[in-house]
Amino acid sequence: MLTLNNIEVIYSDVILVLKGVSLDVEEGNIVALLGANGAGKTTALKAMSGLLKTELGEVTDGTIEFEGKRIDRKIPEEIVRMGIVQVMEGRPLFEQLTVEENIKVGAYSRNDTIEIKKDMEEVYQYFPILANMRHRVSGYLSGGERQMLVMGRGLMARPKLMLLDEPSLGLSPALVKEIFRIIELINKEQNTSILVVEQNAFVALSISDHAYVMENGRIVLDGPSSKLKENEDIKEFYLGLSQVGKRKSYKDVKHYRRRKRWLS
Repeated sequence: MLTLNNIEVIYSDVILVLKGVSLDVEEGNIVALLGANGAGKTTALKAMSGLLKTELGEVTDGTIEFEGKRIDRKIPEEIVRMGIVQVMEGRPLFEQLTVEENIKVGAYSRNDTIEIKKDMEEVYQYFPILANMRHRVSGYLSGGERQMLVMGRGLMARPKLMLLDEPSLGLSPALVKEIFRIIELINKEQNTSILVVEQNAFVALSISDHAYVMENGRIVLDGPSSKLKENEDIKEFYLGLSQVGKRKSYKDVKHYRRRKRWLS
């Protein structure tokens, strides 16, 4: 469905961020993209959604294809209409607008009024708490409520592929569990493919079909999520578990040795 083929991304004609990244998202799948801060995960998402240009970024090599059509030279509006929607990190909202007005903004590229109303009610079914505050000014929402709202707004575009950037960031464990439960529901009930960028490797690997690990602008490891959960390097570095099953502090991470293939 989506293919990144050896893409390179440079910011301001100087800063090389992605260094030959390749990955695939199959139709109907949930794919996780894992990595530490600064690995290049968000840049990869912005390359897919066309938002690089707003930050003086550019795909300078390789190609990005969606359903067999090249999209790395298209503008964001075209990419949204093709069926790709990015839900951005930080949960940006039109804070002066109400919850319902923010949801409606997600349908800006549509003109089927009756279907838009139907889809709004569906958003409220996924996120009942939003239905109870539909007339509340969105600037006063909590972090979890904001995450639900940006996801609901994204659904209004009827995406074939949703790009979720750090949906668990700053949320309590209970809210993280609920958000990822809804992500699974959206994937199954809407047949929406999902690419989720996460630092919370445990929860991302628990719901995804396939996962990629990114470091320093490169994909260093990938495979079925069930297998990566059992990978000793993933357990130790991303899940904080040693070989004897004891949780470690990130202060002790200096002893961690990457496999030779990770450095190649």
